[in-house]
Amino acid sequence: MTDTTDLTISVHPSTASIPADTWNSVASGSAERPANPFLEHAFFLALEDAGCATARTGWQAQHLLVERAGEPVGLMPLFLKSHSMGEYVFDHAWADAIERAGGKYYPKLQCALPFTPATSPKILARNDDIETRMVLLRAAETLADRLDASSIHATFVTEDEEAVAREADWLIRHDTQFHWSNDGFSSFDSFLETMQSRKRKAIRRERRDALAEGLEVDWVTGSDLTEAHWDAFFEFYMDTGSRKWGRPYLNREFFSRISETMGDRVLLILARDGTDYIAGALNFIGTDTLYGRNWGTLRDVPFLHFEICYYQAIDFAIAHGLKSVEAGAQGEHKLARGYAPHTTRSMHHIVHPGLRGAVADYLEQERRAIAEQNRILADHAPFKKNG
Repeated sequence: MTDTTDLTISVHPSTASIPADTWNSVASGSAERPANPFLEHAFFLALEDAGCATARTGWQAQHLLVERAGEPVGLMPLFLKSHSMGEYVFDHAWADAIERAGGKYYPKLQCALPFTPATSPKILARNDDIETRMVLLRAAETLADRLDASSIHATFVTEDEEAVAREADWLIRHDTQFHWSNDGFSSFDSFLETMQSRKRKAIRRERRDALAEGLEVDWVTGSDLTEAHWDAFFEFYMDTGSRKWGRPYLNREFFSRISETMGDRVLLILARDGTDYIAGALNFIGTDTLYGRNWGTLRDVPFLHFEICYYQAIDFAIAHGLKSVEAGAQGEHKLARGYAPHTTRSMHHIVHPGLRGAVADYLEQERRAIAEQNRILADHAPFKKNG
């Protein structure tokens, strides 16, 4: 058991108020950089300094830091939110239910990687210490009471964090994403050999058609990233974002900041027509995973989305010995491209007893439905059958 009597807990209204080495030492569990690039202090600071995740945009930092004798041992990236945008785990029906009953859902507390549906530890503790994680959850509950928040939500958490949440009597929610796994492939063709013949032929045809107009693909990362690359990508991002949801979350300054502070963990996959870029995808490079994030294009080219976002990501992962590719939220169309269903997890503490009871019943049914859906999807994967 860990002695928690000598722990101190502080609430930080900005990422900048926590030194980077303090943050990263807890996020990584050691002096090394976090395995997940989104856990880096630099990522949160770029969102804050660029004005993307601030009080003005409805993301007021309330980060919890746990220390023992002045040494950081726990961290919970936490935000006080006045809306539910940019989270990818949808609770609008919950908000509507409590407000129709005369209550209020906002503000709420959100433990998350802003605008980023990637699974990673969120209740961070040195050595994954369970007692420290429990201290963080109880501190968040106390903070919710103090701020008159309706609820606390930790999204895209890990399986072991789900176990801690159950012990703390938080509610658990499941959903589905599609990830690609590297089974020691030497090339994209060796990966294709694991697939059924007609699926293999379909993918080869899509890759051929995507670049049939003479398009070429560039991988750009680290010191090779220039402001011209970001200007091109931002145009793609804004065009796609404006058509899909009206107001893209990230601004141009954010991309310059991550390029400067964590460029070696950023990968732009860009489609080029001669000297002009016409489409691109933003990815982040983890220790063993490539994370696909944003995509955009200025030209409607059949299958170019699949090529840039899915197939080129697999190519990069194989070339760099990465174990997996996480291609973002939703998208059953990814199944036919070799991405398999994976369960994602979130945890929820709801103060209002009536809403908590209703949500608990709903989540129990939803978890069963997700498990059955994932079983069916796995059965329809495009891979060769054993035996």
